[in-house]
Amino acid sequence: MKFSRVFLYAYLIFAIYFAYVAITKYTEAGTIDYPSILLSATAIFVFFFRRNFIKKFDKRNNSK
Repeated sequence: MKFSRVFLYAYLIFAIYFAYVAITKYTEAGTIDYPSILLSATAIFVFFFRRNFIKKFDKRNNSK
């Protein structure tokens, strides 16, 4: 289960990276990079979804 926690924080790293790319493109060229914004939002959603799922899984295993 510890292996999945490592990948959990990888989603946050990807979200920060794609947000950085979107902000950089907006400040340099003035264009909105919708794919990067979408990928950043998706990575944040997956982070919270997986974190909640891991907590439920740990709770279920501890109750047995």
